[in-house]
Amino acid sequence: MKNTTESREAIIVGAGLVGALWAVFLARRGYAVKVFERRSDMRGEGYKGGRSINLAMSERGWCAVEKAGIREKIEQVAIAMPGRMMHSIAGDLTFQAYGKENEAIYSVSRGGLNLALLNIADSFPNVEFFFDYHCVNVDLDHPIIEFEHQKTGERKTFEAPLIFAADGAFSAIRYALQRSNRFNYRQFYLEHGYKELTIPAAAAGKHRMEPGALHIWPRGNFMLIALPNADGSFTCTLFLPFEGEISFEKLDTEAAIEAFFQQYFSDVLALIPTLIQEFQRNPTSSLVTVQCDPWQWQGRILLLGDAAHAIVPFYGQGMNAGFEDCTILDAMCDEMGDDWSAIIPAFARKRVQDGNAIAELAQRNFIEMRDLVGDPKFLLRKKITADLFAKFPADFLPVYSMVTFSNIAYHVALQEDDAQNKLFQEILALPNIETEWNGPAVEMVFRNWLAARK
Repeated sequence: MKNTTESREAIIVGAGLVGALWAVFLARRGYAVKVFERRSDMRGEGYKGGRSINLAMSERGWCAVEKAGIREKIEQVAIAMPGRMMHSIAGDLTFQAYGKENEAIYSVSRGGLNLALLNIADSFPNVEFFFDYHCVNVDLDHPIIEFEHQKTGERKTFEAPLIFAADGAFSAIRYALQRSNRFNYRQFYLEHGYKELTIPAAAAGKHRMEPGALHIWPRGNFMLIALPNADGSFTCTLFLPFEGEISFEKLDTEAAIEAFFQQYFSDVLALIPTLIQEFQRNPTSSLVTVQCDPWQWQGRILLLGDAAHAIVPFYGQGMNAGFEDCTILDAMCDEMGDDWSAIIPAFARKRVQDGNAIAELAQRNFIEMRDLVGDPKFLLRKKITADLFAKFPADFLPVYSMVTFSNIAYHVALQEDDAQNKLFQEILALPNIETEWNGPAVEMVFRNWLAARK
């Protein structure tokens, strides 16, 4: 069967960020869209925090919401963060800009953004939501998909010309594909977990720290981060090994929790009056990376977002990558006339290398955030990077800017990261580099590196 404009019906599994946004894209193209979500409608029960990491919206995400026609609504709940604010153990603050002047990433509440996207998608008459429905079976040969209501046991079966799986890292649709022939799948966990905490707003809804920054407390093998919210609060996330000398397993009493924060994050203690209660109440969650191939089945089923490429959150690109999936797919619809039997395989072939690349970049950035941001050599590299970018903007673009402030393909950014690591290995080995970091020797190494690549 050729899925073209003649078959303008689609099922989306998952009403999270990517699923809700993709519903908007499809609705704008005139598709009748049914969206199934295993969780209850968060608009009715309200968003509950406790196991969420605040999102950092960057260029790829903004492109997607702009193309969907909803940028203005998202901007109302976003806070600009032009750089990192580093907190030393002694409480000293150091600001590191992310990019050029006026370049910033934007803090957005996951729950708040999901609520906004659900409401926007639900405003289209051709979008229908089914909450509390869990996918229990997919017949890949037809395809037929079956859902069960988690409270009543009621089952619904649909013959679906198009199925888009946006049901997260543990996707039920992907699990069905995993049982098909020649489907490659890999998942792996970090030894670290994470726990959400909250710095409440001060009087009159004021922020207790500088709101225009992503705050980081780097402590070697672990760290704390905090992102500002529009209500004056900060969502904090503690990343810590599950086991070991300094780990979640050791923080099993009130005294241990308080002593840990007193030793490593003493400036935070006064900012979280309910620290002990929150720490004991909120879950400790794991961090998984998922890689698979192919992302599609017979031009009728397609994995999107975390279902295809779940990554750790340390480059702030999980949501942005999923949103970019939507942008690329929509552009391919324009180019290929809604011929899904051609679009879906082409998208899967094109995009899988980018999913693998951003997974690797996110792993590398974890090491940077927890270990390197306070290291003198790393800070020197950042200074030289900015200087080269200012002097040679046509020939040199920092990898962070490629990933965060452009739409350059992730696999290209990964290749550039490898190349720039070799460049800086040579630069930082130069004599007297600490005092001559912007001198002629650095420029000569750079020009030789550039010439060798052409």
